[in-house]
Amino acid sequence: MSSSTVKSGRPGWVIPAIIIGILAVIIFFWSVNIKNSALEFSQGVSKSWGDVNTSYQRRNDLIGNLVKTVEGAANFEKSTLVEVTQARAAATQVKVDPSNITPEKLAEFNQAQAGVSSALSRLLVTVEAYPTLQTNQNFLKLQDELASTENEIRTARTRYNEKVEVYNNYVLRFPNSMFLGNYKEKPYFEAVASAYKPVDVQFNIK
Repeated sequence: MSSSTVKSGRPGWVIPAIIIGILAVIIFFWSVNIKNSALEFSQGVSKSWGDVNTSYQRRNDLIGNLVKTVEGAANFEKSTLVEVTQARAAATQVKVDPSNITPEKLAEFNQAQAGVSSALSRLLVTVEAYPTLQTNQNFLKLQDELASTENEIRTARTRYNEKVEVYNNYVLRFPNSMFLGNYKEKPYFEAVASAYKPVDVQFNIK
């Protein structure tokens, strides 16, 4: 047998198979990295939502203390207190799962909290007619804490939206979206038309 007829012991499909195997490994680790990053961004959104929820919970607690302080005032308008209490109770019933936030659920939460803001604003305006409350040290302390909490809420909402923007841009971008079918777009906080307004807790105390 001549040397020209000697065939290599390596089949012709080996090199292509090795190349395909290497590409498969690269794609696998690439997809794992994409999914891990998506998980990290999703956790960032959940953490930011926790900060939002904590800020609103702090406001709810302060409102409870505010109501107790105000209801002791003689001849105070009880209907205003009832409105605030009911709005606060309704807001606490709206629960949101940060890992699966839907636009509808976030809108419901936003609307409920807007109801609290609106009722609280009316309460604080009504208080202006009661000079004894405007000199009550406990009430003044609650007023300052509410003002601070409203700022915290606005900051927490802004940071939440920033985290959502990063997350959405990542999971919706091609080719990431090819590997992230289970990661859905998350909604943003939006102002409720004619409802959500920062609570004015300033008084003309003389």
